[in-house]
Amino acid sequence: METVHDTHRNDPLGGLADDAVSLADSVSLRPLPGIPDIQPGDDLAAVMIEALREHDMTLRDGDILVVAHKVISKAEGRVVALADITPGAEAEALADQVNKDPRKVQAILNESTRVVRAVKRPDQEEGTLIAEHRLGFICANAAVDESNVGAEETIILLPVDPDASARRLCERLEDAFGVRLGIVVTDTFGRPWRMGLVNVAIGLARVPARIDMAGERDAFGRVLSVTMPALADELAAASGLVMGKSDKTPVVLFRGIDWQPCKSSANELIRPQQEDLFR
Repeated sequence: METVHDTHRNDPLGGLADDAVSLADSVSLRPLPGIPDIQPGDDLAAVMIEALREHDMTLRDGDILVVAHKVISKAEGRVVALADITPGAEAEALADQVNKDPRKVQAILNESTRVVRAVKRPDQEEGTLIAEHRLGFICANAAVDESNVGAEETIILLPVDPDASARRLCERLEDAFGVRLGIVVTDTFGRPWRMGLVNVAIGLARVPARIDMAGERDAFGRVLSVTMPALADELAAASGLVMGKSDKTPVVLFRGIDWQPCKSSANELIRPQQEDLFR
């Protein structure tokens, strides 16, 4: 990875600036190397602590670790062999409509509260299923995925409770390093009306989901009324700069973020149905 040096400050990561990417004068992020392929039942917190120590990455108060959900899902056993799934009539019908494996469609239905759209265009070999996940996220395939699973004919699901997973990781890391931290758990979603994929927050510990700036003033003195940056999603998206699909770097350390710890949940980022103007 090409290194970007910040000439305005000293090393923000305790001697590790050569491997860090600087985003601003006071913000840096660095992928955590040394995370092995995670298997069901692995102690992910212990793996992360060992990797941090092995690479001399000392954590500080206010650091935020952004973690791809797949390592959490694997550790928590959220991996399913397609051979173990028996599709029902609804899954068979949807699979025929969008040309998907009916076993995968059944897994999508199992993870969903409703199918929002099922579409197959003439130029597509396989169609698209947009579903509302039981956690409230609306995304392709209810976040059921086959990439980076590590085995053929196998799918991976979201953690049962990503916020709880984030809190457990946060507590273990805080105890190990004696600091106050934040955790953001991510997945990769498509976006309505925009092309391309981006990482978003699906689980939080201590990190605010949003920052309410109402009542503050902009650079020209105008009072802000509804400005509310989605801090957790901004961190998740930025992590994608160094969290490549083929890089095996599922953890990114952020330093220099201006934030205040709070009790938070990624559900705060889900727009309530009564505010959905496109239903």
